[in-house]
Amino acid sequence: MKILGYVRPDGKVGIRNHILVIPSSVCASEVAMRIASHVEGAVAIPNQHGCCQIGADLELTTKTLIGLGKNPNVAAALVVGLGCEGVPTEKVAEEIAKTGKRVEYIIIQDCGGTLKAEEAGTRIVRDMAQEVVQLKREEVDISNLIYAVECGGSDTTSGLASNPVAGYVSDKIVDLGGTSMFSETTEIIGAEHLLAKRAVNEEVARKLLDMVRRCEEKAKTMGVDMRGGQPTPGNIEGGISTIEEKSLGCIYKGGTKPVQGVLEYGEEPKGKGLYIMDTPGQDIESITGMTAGGAQIVVFTTGRGTPTGSPIAPVIKITANPETYKKMMDNIDFYAGTIVEGDETIKDVGERLFKELIEVCNGKLTKAEALKHREFGMYKLISTF
Repeated sequence: MKILGYVRPDGKVGIRNHILVIPSSVCASEVAMRIASHVEGAVAIPNQHGCCQIGADLELTTKTLIGLGKNPNVAAALVVGLGCEGVPTEKVAEEIAKTGKRVEYIIIQDCGGTLKAEEAGTRIVRDMAQEVVQLKREEVDISNLIYAVECGGSDTTSGLASNPVAGYVSDKIVDLGGTSMFSETTEIIGAEHLLAKRAVNEEVARKLLDMVRRCEEKAKTMGVDMRGGQPTPGNIEGGISTIEEKSLGCIYKGGTKPVQGVLEYGEEPKGKGLYIMDTPGQDIESITGMTAGGAQIVVFTTGRGTPTGSPIAPVIKITANPETYKKMMDNIDFYAGTIVEGDETIKDVGERLFKELIEVCNGKLTKAEALKHREFGMYKLISTF
């Protein structure tokens, strides 16, 4: 099956054609945002980290920024550094440039301040925009797609309808030779044994179980029992009673295919099929991790409602709650409540969602894109010092 995409120099395929302005630290975020605001087709990420981080935390931030720049939806990138942050600005640019796309960097201190950096960055990004606009979509196989699925603000309709529909699409993409991933380690707790049974081998099963165990142990070191702190107040109001019940509904979004591997935050899948990424339960941080891992499109199921988008990937919002759909029609793209109402099957709605996904891949804007919802946040392992 074919979709229309932008073939990058490294052979990967984007379904969007963004110029990404990447601040290497919070100190450069405002300048990055101002540069992007001047140029059509440019987007910036409001990085709140990158300074005074150490060890694994600094490595994770650096890796995530590189992964976002490498995402196939990014046609070119400018990395903006202050000059004294922990994240190595030049290294971030060099690693992204290995994809073959145009990448440059500027240092605010070397430019002589924010105004001169903004001017220099705007000229660079303007030139990139004139180049990028000449790129044309080509027919490519859907096997080039990495599909990410997220759930947030869950209620009873999420596990009954929305997540199974997203899982149906996941299975279909895998059957067509593509890649699918889902995340949120906290929302696997209580259902990890079921996913482990689907692992392709004992090593993957062990890694999955270890991932969940580490998550719970980390919470306990802070005096918190995850099984007592979940579900959230919104989940409870939506009719979910325990974290196990929430997790059993959540894992439906991953479909039924074998689990090929467990990914670290922002890690790119090494092959095709279904993967699980180790991320927090926060929706935006989770989406950031999956897009840093190469996902070009996100399906986001919600029972309570959410406006969440992404700076670089289209996010299709789906709900099966009729009240939520009525209240948040400006933000929700797709209604799956016909399953709960008894009018359609999961397969029927899954085929409709798959058709919607193809249209979005081919250029249709999601509501989050049309409204310029570009929510962004990165996972932080430890506190800053």
